[in-house]
Amino acid sequence: MILGHIVGKITPTDFSFKLEKETKKFEYVQVYHQVYDYVLCQVVDIERTDNGSIAKCKTIGYKDKDGKVKYTRMPFDSGVEVLEAEDDFIKDIIKLEDDDKGSFIGKLEGRDIKIFLDMNKLLTKHCAVLAKSGAGKSYSVGVLAEEILDRKIPLLIIDPHGEYSKMRFENTKEKERLEKYGLKPQAYDVKEYGDPKVNEGVIPLKLTKDITNSELIHLLPAKLSSTQVGVLYSALKNIEQLNFNELLLELERDESSAKWSIINVIEYLNNLNIFSDSPTSYSELIAPGNCSIINVKGMPPDIQEIIVYKLCKDLFELRKSNKIPPFFLILEEAHNFCPERSFGESKSSKILRTIASEGRKFGMGFCVISQRPARVDKSVLSQCTTQLVMKVTNPNDLKAISNSVEGITAESESEVKNLPIGSALVSGVVDIPLFVNIRPRKSMHGGEAVNILEEEDKDVMEEIKSFEKKDMLPVIKPRTSVKDIKLVADGEVEVKTKLIPAALLTCADKEGEFKVLVELLDGSVVVDKEKYLTKKLPDVNSLTSNELAVLKKAFAKQALDDDEAANLIEKGYLNDDGSLSDDYIFSKLRSNAIYEDVEFLSMSYDDKLEPVLSEETVKQKFSKVTDVKGFKKCFVVKYEVR
Repeated sequence: MILGHIVGKITPTDFSFKLEKETKKFEYVQVYHQVYDYVLCQVVDIERTDNGSIAKCKTIGYKDKDGKVKYTRMPFDSGVEVLEAEDDFIKDIIKLEDDDKGSFIGKLEGRDIKIFLDMNKLLTKHCAVLAKSGAGKSYSVGVLAEEILDRKIPLLIIDPHGEYSKMRFENTKEKERLEKYGLKPQAYDVKEYGDPKVNEGVIPLKLTKDITNSELIHLLPAKLSSTQVGVLYSALKNIEQLNFNELLLELERDESSAKWSIINVIEYLNNLNIFSDSPTSYSELIAPGNCSIINVKGMPPDIQEIIVYKLCKDLFELRKSNKIPPFFLILEEAHNFCPERSFGESKSSKILRTIASEGRKFGMGFCVISQRPARVDKSVLSQCTTQLVMKVTNPNDLKAISNSVEGITAESESEVKNLPIGSALVSGVVDIPLFVNIRPRKSMHGGEAVNILEEEDKDVMEEIKSFEKKDMLPVIKPRTSVKDIKLVADGEVEVKTKLIPAALLTCADKEGEFKVLVELLDGSVVVDKEKYLTKKLPDVNSLTSNELAVLKKAFAKQALDDDEAANLIEKGYLNDDGSLSDDYIFSKLRSNAIYEDVEFLSMSYDDKLEPVLSEETVKQKFSKVTDVKGFKKCFVVKYEVR
């Protein structure tokens, strides 16, 4: 379609044309050149006068005989037709080929052209997502996280606001929009770590006590004088392995008066309760297909810095020695953890600068997210080749973006201030920045703002009114509420609350104590209270020696004869193909531990079942596989959707 004809001053890179058909800013056009054939150009501005509308354009390039894209060095002829660019021509020039191996993040604005990010580039050259608060940063990062998990790449998210835990739910709310993009709602398995006292239901995050003397001094939440450092090193020399209690005893023996301020600082660090002799396993955090969320919501800033520093430092060292697989690190609120030096220094600044500059060599991808680009360390931001820039209005932040985004024009920079929610300026995909409509999330978004003006939740009130019974009971509830279920449901649903009799067993093994949740109906272990999944303990005493040998072979994934497997298939321990049944627990009981405790609540419910098994029966059954230390009766809340 002809949009107009070239008029006025013409240079090899810029020209104007008089509009004969309506078009919009940043539209792609193609213009015939007598030397280069058709050249791809882009409208960068439109002016309306009494004599009509004039569109200003910049040339992007053309393809030569060898198939290489080059810039024009000769201007167009005056009066030449300006055509609306065809999708295939755009894809051909700026190399937007469909790539199933890339990350599908959205479509080119105004076009039905999919935009893919190169996963190899993300893992080696890093990524930044920059926008003001409420412009859609976390939503866009959720899209990126989904694409990474779909390719089984290990993912670690530092989450200061608890926005990513809802990835475990499908996004049925935007089902129609997803269909337009050729996608379906999808839930992802995520493991969330943090402080259970602050964020209920998270797995306790524990850092290793195996830290060097220099690390200890770096972690201290106060600067020490040279005299204090000498006192501390003198005490550390007398300790074989770091133990805060032993260190405090050694410091108290010192005769220097400088010891008292050090003792106060060490006591503070010890009371944080984040260091342990049984720390969270790094191989558990970083595993193929795993999404591990470090939820530091509600923690003091100094503790957040300690956690980010220690985790990133240890994981980077393990990655350098190839002890963990290549993985991708997403850091929210990056301006707090690696601030520009004029805004201060964080404990995690140095290691994050190192990861930004050297992580690409070792297969450690890094995504920086911030609502204040001007406050993010420039050396970190400059290492991010791929950038997603959403609406930004602060002049200092705009200046920081223009200095870090390759190929950005003055027109594109000014447009960043006017970007609607859901659109982003994406650089690093091709040689020029692209305006992209971010695709809808397949999983549920957890970053919505709280409506502080809403006096009461009508859904919750209706839910309470619908119940007939209400008692004060010892319960363990899923983190998902009735409101969440109704929100993600496809259409109107009725949610019934059932109370299942259970017991919280305190068990012990060589690694220490842990808790498991056991149904008092048939003795099954509740392995997932969110989806209410249970598994049984195999009754080993009822199996013959031959059956036990076959079971061990199946556990080792060795091939089985049909005759060998027949009995165990009939008893339900094996599937028809000889693999272990998902109905039973064949691994360590600890791997099914629960980290919540029983709480007494005034609980509304529709149905409450009575226990079948006694305390003695359950203890006797579980004592065969573990040391049972405690037994606490309770009810597990199970939601049934109808």
